[in-house]
Amino acid sequence: MNPAERAVRAVDRAQQQRSWLAFAVAVWKKFSDDQAGNLAALFAYFTFASLFPLLLVFVTVLDLVLRGDPALRDQLLSSAFGQFPVIGSQLRGHINALQETGPALIIGLILTFLGARGVANAAQNALNTVWAVPLARRPGFPWNQLRSIGFVLVVGIGLVVTSSLSGLAAGASVLPGPAAAAGAIVVSLALNVGVFWLAFRLATASEIATRDLRLGAVLSAVTWQVLQYFGTWIVSRQLAHSSSLYGVFGLVLGLIAWLYLQAQFTLYALEASMVRARRLWPRSLAPPPLTEEDRKALALYVQTQQRRPEQDIDAGIPPPSASNGDRSEETQGGGHG
Repeated sequence: MNPAERAVRAVDRAQQQRSWLAFAVAVWKKFSDDQAGNLAALFAYFTFASLFPLLLVFVTVLDLVLRGDPALRDQLLSSAFGQFPVIGSQLRGHINALQETGPALIIGLILTFLGARGVANAAQNALNTVWAVPLARRPGFPWNQLRSIGFVLVVGIGLVVTSSLSGLAAGASVLPGPAAAAGAIVVSLALNVGVFWLAFRLATASEIATRDLRLGAVLSAVTWQVLQYFGTWIVSRQLAHSSSLYGVFGLVLGLIAWLYLQAQFTLYALEASMVRARRLWPRSLAPPPLTEEDRKALALYVQTQQRRPEQDIDAGIPPPSASNGDRSEETQGGGHG
């Protein structure tokens, strides 16, 4: 064994002996094993394609309901578009309410809403992949479509409502400035936890317990909140770089980059939830030998490919040989997924 290999083995042993570090490594490995970066890119693309129809519906509904109160309408719009740092004002300038009335408006809103289901389908694929739900046990037609509609309602409307309520709370004159801002943060965070939790429930197969989705919802809501405060700096850097190269298309690239960043953090939160629920740590950085948790994870990946209920898939991994060295016999035992 050369010095580089010995150093890697030493680092591997050190991280496995520290629970907090082993958990972080296991989340990172699970994210990599699932190719979750690709899932995040797909989710960001469909979110980008669905964003404008959903905002169009929101602007149109507000224009109809609050026609007699333009001040409140503008406040709610500012709060909703504020979810997109730097580029929110530009998005607002390019999205106007539908002008048709009666049946034409209803048909237009329905078609716009149905066109936004792509993000919900991508979310179902991503979450069921993260939770290693076999293909044969994922919801099929028509239940997957009903779940998609529910997901669009929860995420598309729920997050807009929570951002609007937090904006109203921040603008209320009942509390002084700092207290109002803190209250808005707490209200927004609590509501976002509920939105994410319900959205994850709709996008994940029913065999996954609702309580196991709670950690992912909390982490996703906290991440969302943090990104709102640091998003101005992140998006400004992205736009400064993109605009110099691509001109007007820099806005599009900046928006996609922002959505991709949010999708990545959300999937990391879900991976953490899954790793904790299935107890998939510690993982080995440089196998062999494999830990028992490595074997469990590898078995889950294989069983995910089950496409028919009658199909029997078993992931058998030969036990490690005695020559694998310094792993204890207890850690080396098991080996069947």
